[in-house]
Amino acid sequence: MRRAEELRDAVEAYLRSLTFAPELGALEPALRYSLESGGKRIRPVLCLAVAEAAGGDVERALPAAGALELVHTFSLVHDDLPAMDDDEERRGRPSAHVAFGEGVALLAGDALLGEAIRLALTYDDPGLARELVDATLGMIGGQYRDITGDDDDLEELHGLKTGRLFAASVGLGLRAAGLPEAEQVPWRAFGDELGLLFQVVDDILDADGVAAQVGIEGARKLAGDAAGRAVERLAALAADTSVLGELVDSLAVRVG
Repeated sequence: MRRAEELRDAVEAYLRSLTFAPELGALEPALRYSLESGGKRIRPVLCLAVAEAAGGDVERALPAAGALELVHTFSLVHDDLPAMDDDEERRGRPSAHVAFGEGVALLAGDALLGEAIRLALTYDDPGLARELVDATLGMIGGQYRDITGDDDDLEELHGLKTGRLFAASVGLGLRAAGLPEAEQVPWRAFGDELGLLFQVVDDILDADGVAAQVGIEGARKLAGDAAGRAVERLAALAADTSVLGELVDSLAVRVG
C-alpha cells in the first residue's frame, strides 16, 4: 500500500500532466493557476487510497481522482468571486478573479467542471461520471443554501456542500477499482463519516457553522464521535485500510 504522501505526489504529477481541450486556448493559464496552487488534495488522495484498499490499481483511479480535484477547484474559483464569498486571496496568493479578472475566473471555473466530466467519461462505467455529476449538483445545492441564509439545518447543508464530494471520493475510488455495488455499502458509510468529520473540523478552525451553533467544545465532541465511527467502519472492512486510518487521524488531530 502506498502512503498518503506518495498518493499525493501521484495526484500532483497527474494534474501537471493533464492536457486540456484545445478550444480553451489562452484560457488554459487561468485553469492551471488555480489547479496548481497547492492544497492538501484530500479528496483525490482519499479516492486513490480507497481504490487501492479495495483491490484496485492507483494508476487506473488517477483520472477519477483528478476529476474530483477539478470539481473542487472549480468550486473554489467560483466561491471566491465577489458575487459569492468575495475572497481576494486563496492559498497565500491572489484569487483567480484578482489575478485574471472576474469574467476569466468565471469561465475558468466552468472549464474546470467541463474537464472534470470529460475525465470521468474516460471510464467504461457510466456510473462513475453520473456519481461525479450528482455530487457536484449536491455541492452546488448546499452552496445555494449557504449564500441565501437557508441554514436552519446545518447538518443537511454541510452534507450537501461538503459531504457529497467526500462521499463521491469514496464512491469513485470503489468504481475505479471495479468493486461490485453490493460490496460498496460499508465503504460508503465510512465516506459519510469522514465527510462529516472534515466539515466539523473546518468549522472549528474557522469558528463558524457547527462550531458557532453548538460551541467549540460541542463541535469537538461531534468531531471525536465522527472520527470514532469512521475508525469503526474501517475496522469492519476486510481490507488493508491503514492509509485511510491515517487520513482520519490527520483530520482528528487538528482539533485535539
